[in-house]
Amino acid sequence: MRIGELSRRSGVSVPTIKFYLREGLLPSGELTSPNQANYTDAHLRRLQLVRALIDLAHLPVARVRDVLESLDSDSLSLRGRIGAVHRAVTPAPQPAADDGARGAAEAQVREFIEKRGWAVEPDAPAIATLVETIAVLHSLGREDLADQLDTYADAAERFAEREVTAVASRPDPDQIAESVVIGTILGERLIAALRLLAHEHVSARLLDRPSAPSHRTETTE
Repeated sequence: MRIGELSRRSGVSVPTIKFYLREGLLPSGELTSPNQANYTDAHLRRLQLVRALIDLAHLPVARVRDVLESLDSDSLSLRGRIGAVHRAVTPAPQPAADDGARGAAEAQVREFIEKRGWAVEPDAPAIATLVETIAVLHSLGREDLADQLDTYADAAERFAEREVTAVASRPDPDQIAESVVIGTILGERLIAALRLLAHEHVSARLLDRPSAPSHRTETTE
């Protein structure tokens, strides 16, 4: 396809596509003349990934370039490539809890991961995010939420199972990696939105019950 069709199918303007090409975020097309090139569905998929990383994950261009280099690495396995991108798009948590609460949370998270038998690398950035979140819950006296960890994990594992299974049948490892990354970024927004809507629905159902009518006996004189 020409760059105009690539723009139409992707929803990305031609000037933006040219900027991505100059920055090395999008591979060059096949030149058909000094000023024209052809692009393929692989360019369309990569363009969708770049948009997700910049517009949704809010990564700067330089970091997006690093992410794409990891994704295209020949020295990493498919799982390793996906893991490298996950690390790149996961922000480091800002410390908000005291050291005592954080130490207790670290022990809880280590025990939790071991109990569930999850195959995750010990330096996965999501571990630090989980530790800090649980530490803050303990600091606020909200052990009731921290104790729901398995409930959250059951739902998260079901989501992940469906997401990865949905793309694992693709024949091209590059397509699998790109789809998992896009699904992860969009899935975060999807789950957050659905959770807020579910909270609103359940709150209306459980907290807005009408008061029971009064059965006081009236007396007449």
